[in-house]
Amino acid sequence: MASVAFSGAAAAATAATTSRRLPASAKLSLSSSSSSSLKLLGSTPIVSRLFLNPKRCSAAPLPSRAFNSAAAAPKCLASDLEQLKLAREDIRELLKTTFSHPILVRLGWHDAGTYNKNIEEWPRRGGANGSLRFEIELKHAANAGLVNALKLIQPLKDKYSDVTYADLFQLASATAVEEAGGPKIPMKYGRVDVSAPEQCPEEGRLPSAGPPSPADHLREVFYRMGLNDKEIVALSGAHTLGRSRPDRSGWGKPETKYTKDGPGAPGGQSWTAQWLKFDNSYFTDIKEKKDEDLLVLPTDGVLFEDPAFKVYAEKYAEDQEAFFKDYAEAHAKLSNLGAKFDPPEGIVIDDGPSQSVPEKFVAAKYSSGKRELSENMKQKIRAEYQAVGGSPDKPLQSNYFLNIIIVIGVLALLTSLVGN
Repeated sequence: MASVAFSGAAAAATAATTSRRLPASAKLSLSSSSSSSLKLLGSTPIVSRLFLNPKRCSAAPLPSRAFNSAAAAPKCLASDLEQLKLAREDIRELLKTTFSHPILVRLGWHDAGTYNKNIEEWPRRGGANGSLRFEIELKHAANAGLVNALKLIQPLKDKYSDVTYADLFQLASATAVEEAGGPKIPMKYGRVDVSAPEQCPEEGRLPSAGPPSPADHLREVFYRMGLNDKEIVALSGAHTLGRSRPDRSGWGKPETKYTKDGPGAPGGQSWTAQWLKFDNSYFTDIKEKKDEDLLVLPTDGVLFEDPAFKVYAEKYAEDQEAFFKDYAEAHAKLSNLGAKFDPPEGIVIDDGPSQSVPEKFVAAKYSSGKRELSENMKQKIRAEYQAVGGSPDKPLQSNYFLNIIIVIGVLALLTSLVGN
């Protein structure tokens, strides 16, 4: 059972997405409660790998004259590019059998969401640094159940030792959104891990689901991270994924018509009918409030009550494309909060060179259009449009190509008359 609730009580509600069918790489028993899971975690050999898994470095051969210089030190980037690519493919396969999209999104969010923009020192400032793998942080109330997400990720960490926990958490989160039908997240990698539990942030930096003043609470928490009202509403839209269980948080129903048959462990109450599909139904369903089987937390409902939040909530309910665009940007921003990158510019997973053919220039295609033009295309047609009083930024109301044809036809007719 899982939720992407980026909140204390709601997070506790969504302890973990558990599958009846786990791949061989993830054959670890998943506890049904966070407390028993932590007890299990602390009593098994996995604890040494979860809490102390040092990054390995390999030095390239150096000239003999360099051995006594600083240049002889091995270069060790935070994560290996090829292993990142392979890990992403394994995460995609994991999602197909575990239906763990919601809890993996939540894992990445909760590792990043402890960031405090008012603290400059790393890692004291919190953020996406892999600290959530330590037991002391897993025991925070907002992280109830995330031990199960860690158990899903640990086999990947064992397999790809040259990828940091911080990167794996964010890679899993972004991949889960994309595989659920959401937008492509413009991610970068190379995050450095903290090395000890003493570097974990104090409890209380994550939001709760039912505060007395939901709008004020959301702003207090997200403004501290450097996020704005638009980003708060866009990120809230990830509640389109996941469920909440009352026996773990006090929120939601034991089961609904949407959750009684799973997939994964049955039960709980979801925010949307198709709670493993990433779309804008979270906003449409909250706006309508017609289905009693769908969950609406105080921090959800306030999005259509607070005047500033409502502007974006209404927009996303009407325009899924706008929601996807803003969500992708906000998710990427959240995933970078507080992170220290090595290399400093980060690592981008390149899917290979594009084989697409450049778009053929057809002026008529853009003469009446609502289609957004690229800068290159605008430059190509600017000169032609300006000659007849238009521009790519303000297309002519009539069909430009048709006008040209008419002019040519009139000139041909005049030429024929003059000739006769």
